[in-house]
Amino acid sequence: METHKGTAPGIDLEPAARQIRELTDSVDDRQLTGPTPCPDYSVRELLGHLLGLTVAFRDAALKKSGPTTDTSPDSALPVLPADWRTALPPLLDELVSAWRSPAALEGMTRAGGVDLPGRVAGAVVRNELVVHGWDLARSTGQEFRAEEACLRSSEVMLTPGDDDDRSGPGAIFGPPVPVPADAPLVDRVIALSGRRPDWQPGD
Repeated sequence: METHKGTAPGIDLEPAARQIRELTDSVDDRQLTGPTPCPDYSVRELLGHLLGLTVAFRDAALKKSGPTTDTSPDSALPVLPADWRTALPPLLDELVSAWRSPAALEGMTRAGGVDLPGRVAGAVVRNELVVHGWDLARSTGQEFRAEEACLRSSEVMLTPGDDDDRSGPGAIFGPPVPVPADAPLVDRVIALSGRRPDWQPGD
């Protein structure tokens, strides 16, 4: 993680991005039409969403406004480009590099058509990589490995507040799914996102 004298360090997204790279390396083309824990997404759309959010949050870190940061992810189903296997890894590297800069956390930025503090945007994209990494792993029959620090960050972000209404059509996450208090941390995090930790393709 980079540090600059007199400033706080940026956010290290490398562990979460590395997990995405490892998972995508093992995705078979025949799996692209398979279901995911995101009801509206097949594996193809999930990968398209991951690629799109990688670009959007890279530009958000750079305070670069435009179509990549102004477009809501709900505006249309994500389209997966034909060159996604070669396009995604360098984009993930650019995302990691952009958020390592302390400047990414300063002031306001924009992502998904929403204005938000840079520090919040950094936490949001780390959570996106963690949760959608789990989605991809579960959808393609792979092992999901996330560092505890990433999971703890997602746990804080996903824990609903008193005024957090997740029942409406515009809610980003569904209502938390009940799990035992002694459930593994990863299961608790995924349940907080509104997903069933025991989800399997075909459910």
